[in-house]
Amino acid sequence: MTLVIASSLAMQRLGQIIGSRLRGGEVIELVGDIGAGKTTLTKGIAEGLDITEPVQSPTFTISRVYQSPRGLTLAHYDFYRLGEAGIMAEEIREVTMQPQTVTVVEWAGAVEQVLPADRLTARILAIDEQSRRVTLSAGGPTSQALLATISAADEELA
Repeated sequence: MTLVIASSLAMQRLGQIIGSRLRGGEVIELVGDIGAGKTTLTKGIAEGLDITEPVQSPTFTISRVYQSPRGLTLAHYDFYRLGEAGIMAEEIREVTMQPQTVTVVEWAGAVEQVLPADRLTARILAIDEQSRRVTLSAGGPTSQALLATISAADEELA
């Protein structure tokens, strides 16, 4: 599924749509250059999970964890500064197996081998200053079901 997102507000709205459909146990990989909108999308995912705490980029802290009043945990990772997986590989393996946790990973290269194949991948490409092309793909049955519900909500982005 490929979408053209016209603004950061629309990117956040896409995140809200995704977040509102999450039930726990999902893994979302965000792929894109610096400034593409990965954290903006994550802010929307948090809003869709009813998280009111401000979402910040974990670039310098590697991870941030947020609690949803829906009983879910949002674990947000950014491995931009991580050269090799090291101990983070085991943490990611454990976190992604928790059924009440939604895991969002930016710059997954160092830990890609331990991420489950069944994940939703969002590839974000800048078209111009504001617009982005977002390609969503699914790697297994859970992420395929999630993608189907997002596709059904496509008109909400218009």
